[in-house]
Amino acid sequence: MGLAYNIYLNSNKIYGCKTCKTHLADHDDIISRNFRGQHGKAFLFDKVVNIVASDPSERNMTTGRHVVRDITCRQCKDTVGWKYDKAYESTEKYKEGKFILEAELLCNVT
Repeated sequence: MGLAYNIYLNSNKIYGCKTCKTHLADHDDIISRNFRGQHGKAFLFDKVVNIVASDPSERNMTTGRHVVRDITCRQCKDTVGWKYDKAYESTEKYKEGKFILEAELLCNVT
């Protein structure tokens, strides 16, 4: 395996890891701001970069049962949110393949 290079985003507003400031997501990729995580306010993103996903696990969440993966910053390995792999409720299917980043674990890079 070779070196892992970070992706650098080019946008007016970029969210980064609070610990190491590694770029994680573009503000324009937010789908919803109406989410809650373990640390409070959270955002649903269409795509994120520079993360590593854990193995999938089934969890009962406030919106029903989901298969999710915790995601960590590729640089410092701090947990920053999770990815939805599967939603069992038909009304929650829109989350599949999307990412949650918790606001408390982010910083504004630009």
